[in-house]
Amino acid sequence: MQKTFRGKVYDTEKMTVVKKVVSGAWGDPAGYEETLFQEGNLFFLYTNGGEQSPYKTAKLVNISKAKAAEIQK
Repeated sequence: MQKTFRGKVYDTEKMTVVKKVVSGAWGDPAGYEETLFQEGNLFFLYTNGGEQSPYKTAKLVNISKAKAAEIQK
């Protein structure tokens, strides 16, 4: 997935995966996935899930270093 942030295109295929959490099985309407990516000093959170999950659509958002540190715990 790609995301343009501050005029630069970031690609999850080229980023470092810091942490990945998967809840449920493939096809589970309540299941979801959270992946924390890092590129340089920037952190991105990818979320995606089923219709009954907290993440009904795929999203890639930039997050702060502090928020990334919380997720890594």
